[in-house]
Amino acid sequence: MEPDVAYFGQKDGQQVAVIRRMAADLDMDVEIRIVPTVREADGLALSSRNVYLSKDERRASPVIFKALSRAREMWAGGEGSADVLRVEVRRMLSDEASISGIDYVSIADPETLEEMDTIRPPAMVSVAVRFGRTRLLDNVMLG
Repeated sequence: MEPDVAYFGQKDGQQVAVIRRMAADLDMDVEIRIVPTVREADGLALSSRNVYLSKDERRASPVIFKALSRAREMWAGGEGSADVLRVEVRRMLSDEASISGIDYVSIADPETLEEMDTIRPPAMVSVAVRFGRTRLLDNVMLG
C-alpha cells in the first residue's frame, strides 16, 4: 500500500523544495502537504536540536525569528531589494554574541531555491546559524 499524503514542516524550507521536486520528477502519486512551523512562545522554531542549547544560548535564540520577522516587516513596508534584507538579517544575527557562526542568509524562490535580487513573491527568507556546535534553521515566507 502506497501513501496518499506526506506531511513536512515548513521549518526546513529547502527540504520541502527538494521533496516536492523529487515527488514531481519521479511522478509519485502522493500529495505533499506543508504544515506551518511550530514555535515556542518567544518565536524559536521547535526542533530536536534545541535541547543542545545552553541556557544562555536558549535565551538568545529568539533573535533568529526576530531577524526573519524584521525582513518580513521591511518587505511589507515596500523594500524590494533582497540584498538590503539579507544585510539587515545578517546584521541582527551578527549583533548577538551567543551566535558562533552564520552559515547562510538566503532569499530565494521556495520552489527552485534560486536566490533573488529583486523580491518576487513568493519568496523564502531562510537562515542557518550556529550557537556553539548547535546548528539551527528557520525561515519565513514573503507573499
